[in-house]
Amino acid sequence: MLRCVWGWLLGFSLHVSCCSVCLALLRARPIIQYQTVRYDILPLSPVSRNRLGQVKRKILVLDLDETLIHSHHDGVLRPTVRPGTPPDFILKVSQWYELVVFTASMEIYGSAVADKLDNSRSILKRRYYRQHCTLELGSYIKDLSVVHSDLSSIVILDNSPGAYRSHPDNAIPIKSWFSDPSDTALLNLLPMLDALRFTADVRSVLSRNLHQHRLW
Repeated sequence: MLRCVWGWLLGFSLHVSCCSVCLALLRARPIIQYQTVRYDILPLSPVSRNRLGQVKRKILVLDLDETLIHSHHDGVLRPTVRPGTPPDFILKVSQWYELVVFTASMEIYGSAVADKLDNSRSILKRRYYRQHCTLELGSYIKDLSVVHSDLSSIVILDNSPGAYRSHPDNAIPIKSWFSDPSDTALLNLLPMLDALRFTADVRSVLSRNLHQHRLW
């Protein structure tokens, strides 16, 4: 009996020691920080260059608020920019797509924000505002046919599924952004946007993504 008790105490002691060591290691482990998402643009192969020559250049429609920027008011309007917006995201995708700003905001505000994002590069020249939206049940709907009649070549990036309810097959959903400095959602989309420009009809790919729209 004594031998059994001694064995049990020894096992319990070893278990406690192991737990203590594990806790010490966990406390000593450095906190993993978010790393910058890197996506290098490589020269096109002859096959890729030939494919791009066979399809139309695509148009990427960009929303502003909670997609690229977030504005807060403290007596003065102060927009903050989502991580990756300038310069990585906009500069890279402008090499692949014609960029268009489409916001449900008033033109006086949207134009000022777009000017700041463009920074005199002339890559955000085409812009659409609230007056170009359709008001439906209290929500502003973005009609992509206003941008271009050929919907096979248009992609919209917007945090609000209601805004593109008329064209869900053309949309890439993205989570709303407010202030998180470690956000990488825009940069994570670079591989997809790079590949999407090679398709004949963007809807053939994006229509398979519909289940994600309700997440945001």
